[in-house]
Amino acid sequence: MASQTAMLLLPLFSLSLFAMASAGNLNRDLQITWGDGRAKILNGGELLTLSLDKASGSGFQSTHEYLFGKIDMQIKLVPGNSAGTVTAYYLSSQGPTHDEIDFEFLGNLSGDPYTLHTNVFTQGKGNREMQFKLWFDPTLDFHGYSVLWTSQHIVFMVDGTPIREFKNLESRGVPFPRSQAMRIYSSLWNADDWATRGGLIKTDWSNAPFTASYRNFNADACVWVAGKSSCTAGKLAGGGVSWMDYRMDLESRKRMEWVKRNHMIYNYCTDLKRFPHGLPPECALA
Repeated sequence: MASQTAMLLLPLFSLSLFAMASAGNLNRDLQITWGDGRAKILNGGELLTLSLDKASGSGFQSTHEYLFGKIDMQIKLVPGNSAGTVTAYYLSSQGPTHDEIDFEFLGNLSGDPYTLHTNVFTQGKGNREMQFKLWFDPTLDFHGYSVLWTSQHIVFMVDGTPIREFKNLESRGVPFPRSQAMRIYSSLWNADDWATRGGLIKTDWSNAPFTASYRNFNADACVWVAGKSSCTAGKLAGGGVSWMDYRMDLESRKRMEWVKRNHMIYNYCTDLKRFPHGLPPECALA
């Protein structure tokens, strides 16, 4: 029944307000930061690949830092037996009280669905994990993974479909990331001590090198330079930034609830064993 529902709903997902933007130049927008040649920008800046072998993984970061924005990337994940590998794509500030918004793709045995792990850190504290099984094979083609981050909420999206919303509940005592600029990072690395079935399935290095591919990065966002934002208060208040005023409508909420109902496999807000003295406050308020 779930698969039939997916077939009915997925065509609607492509009609999202947030279709993927046209390709940027990855040579301009992204910087390879580690991997000793395992990360490559190809095709004149249209494609980036990260690779992992037994000696090392690889990674990149965005040229700019941002304070609020709509961040889009299309990713094709490691195909075949990717057990033990993690492809991380996230925003993060620096320091012990950093903020962070995470997509992490946990590798699998051939034929198993990928696990999408999401998390939100505020002031150095995370523990807000939600996990999903993707409703498509993310290794066959590129799919869009987006973060909408405003002063009011954070929305995680897959191919334009909202899968998770983290609201600003500061008025109720819940910290929210809104004062630290964040850079985009991505890495492909070995985490076979925990990534696949809790570490039971180890990385098969005979399948190396493992490779993930990236394209169509777009940051419709407020660039943070020398302690100042490129988005002035007047521009934000005047409606000059369309994503800043985004609110989830009824259709978007229906899509998000469909994903949660059919594809969510872990929600920290229902884990009473983990929080025996009471769930985090946002669980009751969201």
